[in-house]
Amino acid sequence: MLSSMPNMSDSRNWFSPVPPPRQRHFAASERHGTSIAVDGQRLLNFAANDYLGLSHHPQVIAAARQSLDQHGVGSGASRLVSGDDPGLHRLEQQLAAWKGYQACLIVGSGMLANVGLLQALADRQTHLFSDKLNHASLVDGARLSGAHHHRFAHLDGNGLEKLLLRFSAEHRIIVSDGIFSMDGDCADVGRLLALAEAHDCLLLIDDAHGIGTVGQDGRGLTSVAEIAGHSRLIEVGTFGKAFGSYGAFILGSHELIEGLRQRQRSMIYSTALPPAVIAAAEAALGLIQAGELVNRLHQNICLFRQLAKALPLLDSETAIQPLLLGSDEAALSAADSMRKAGFFVPAIRPPTVPNGTARLRITLSAAHSREQIGQLVDVLTQLFGRTSA
Repeated sequence: MLSSMPNMSDSRNWFSPVPPPRQRHFAASERHGTSIAVDGQRLLNFAANDYLGLSHHPQVIAAARQSLDQHGVGSGASRLVSGDDPGLHRLEQQLAAWKGYQACLIVGSGMLANVGLLQALADRQTHLFSDKLNHASLVDGARLSGAHHHRFAHLDGNGLEKLLLRFSAEHRIIVSDGIFSMDGDCADVGRLLALAEAHDCLLLIDDAHGIGTVGQDGRGLTSVAEIAGHSRLIEVGTFGKAFGSYGAFILGSHELIEGLRQRQRSMIYSTALPPAVIAAAEAALGLIQAGELVNRLHQNICLFRQLAKALPLLDSETAIQPLLLGSDEAALSAADSMRKAGFFVPAIRPPTVPNGTARLRITLSAAHSREQIGQLVDVLTQLFGRTSA
């Protein structure tokens, strides 16, 4: 009998094969501004989250290079041991002041921020109320926290209120993305905060795709709604999107941030971000605050939406412009057609998005020229433009 049992030490027995077309391919790619070389083919890149083009900005690169010369490559330790570079403290203070919060905590990534944050805030006595299309980091954080987890239909404030009335508890947290990364639509953060106040909850907003891109000053959704810094509000942002760098940050009250310093395991037991990464993010913050790149991004979004009226796009006024195609096969075929035309716009498929909603996810940047956007729309219109009745 023993000889018929699978060899559990053989890794080939641990994962069942993923059937096509769900198999993922990690393409070797090298970015150069708005172009990208994928498996050796040079393409115009409309898939990056580098919304302001700051990952290649000379001032950001110069700040990182100077820090490398002074401090070397790695931080050398966790923040609580010896990796707490003074630049971390300075940038935390700048971010808190810019966003209107009492305090800030920088962590290694958006995934680490959300998973660790929810584990630190919630336990088996906590009830979490989450939008069904929240990012995987919020979903996993909710699961790992052990809290009671209730999900409401996407952007359904009335459904959320019904759940809040049904499930009472001393500790409750409403959890939502700000801008949803696959649809490009926005949570009504003002209403979510009103519900949090009415039902004595905390509100957690992950505005990773909004900070640096939304509002005339780039301060994100909560600033546009004039709720940033509210005592019930916890906000998460990232350096890996508009800042063009890497890492993430959590904003809130002094008491919240001090509690996270003591309890957030994903920060406590992780190596700190390298000083050069922090220096790059600090330089990027200054460029965002200057406003020119934020304004240019807004102009490019308006241009794309104006030119692409004939395309079956989802309703989005953000830098994320999804073109819904339905089946995995249709999305993969569309991505291949775009690649043949010289554009990198990969297919987004389940489980990243719900079944039957595979799409091309077009992302715009301040670094794109008007000519590049026009060329993109021309090709998309040829392939997917609506025909007149």
